[in-house]
Amino acid sequence: MDELMNIHREERPWGWFETIDEGDDYKVKKLFVNPKSRFSLQYHNHREEHWTIVDGSGIITLDDDTLADYYEVVVKPGDHYYIPIKSVHRLSGGDKGLLFIEVQRGICLPDDIVRLEDDYGRVL
Repeated sequence: MDELMNIHREERPWGWFETIDEGDDYKVKKLFVNPKSRFSLQYHNHREEHWTIVDGSGIITLDDDTLADYYEVVVKPGDHYYIPIKSVHRLSGGDKGLLFIEVQRGICLPDDIVRLEDDYGRVL
């Protein structure tokens, strides 16, 4: 950690993310979900995620094994969530958007996103 990372921002239809740090089995990202936007309803086969809401508000969609359905919760700064492997999830930005930090653990590759629904016509 003696070197400064060259942080690169990647734009997405729903907002953007910056990879802050990564290693063999982890990745740390800073993400912003644009106002009234959301990323795909998705899950991952090989990684878990830990989210901390930093700024703004929005809605998190999660699955519930006991209900075999999804539930939604309003999120605000300071809230944190654990997304287990294979757990269906999505985050939506509120009126001013939503900034959060994501820590991935496991195999952290982009092709581990399994999309169930997508507002932007990306491959399901």
